[in-house]
Amino acid sequence: METPEPVLRAEQLSKQVSSPEGRLTILDKVDLEIRRGETVAVTGPSGAGKSTLLGLLAGLDVPSSGRISLANVDLTALDEDGRAALRAEHVGFVFQSFHLIPSLTALENVMLPLELAGADDPAQAANEALKTVGLEARKGHYPHQLSGGEKQRVAIARAFVVTPAVLFADEPTGNLDQRTGETVIDLLFRLNRETGTTLILVTHDTALASRCDRVLKMDAGRFIEPAPAERVSA
Repeated sequence: METPEPVLRAEQLSKQVSSPEGRLTILDKVDLEIRRGETVAVTGPSGAGKSTLLGLLAGLDVPSSGRISLANVDLTALDEDGRAALRAEHVGFVFQSFHLIPSLTALENVMLPLELAGADDPAQAANEALKTVGLEARKGHYPHQLSGGEKQRVAIARAFVVTPAVLFADEPTGNLDQRTGETVIDLLFRLNRETGTTLILVTHDTALASRCDRVLKMDAGRFIEPAPAERVSA
């Protein structure tokens, strides 16, 4: 079987920030390659650099040094507008705190990325996405009228509606009870299989991480065992 091509590559990726104690290294010369359709978990203790890595890979932040290639585009060569345009076309997000817009209904929240991308009929596509996550009946509800699990399903519908090349999920079950979290994760993995989207998860949940093709462990801004190129055996 032909090996899928890399959809995301980081080379010698570093991030430093200023602190009262001086220059602080958050990421230290990280190398990473992720292939199209893979599911990858990034784990490690708080402060290891996991969320910083995710933000850099998604183009939400810029590295101090190093290079990132996303969907064959050099992300680090783009300005802020260029990175935003690339995210709109190729990237989806699911966050622990949902990040829904309170003044928009569930349907309008899911329509938003389609409207930003200039889609022809965003309402129809958003309706279909909500139907896929089992929330068509709640499309007229605002975020404050939805449970935590429903909010996260709306967020997942919003993330997948543009069929992104890469979906980043940062602690997607962190604000959910165990049963609701399992339902949300089952949904994420099902949509990953159905759409072929690459799924990159930051999680403290070892059971969740074990469902991914690879588990990358971070500590002090670097990957530790298993190495980034090592696949978890089935």
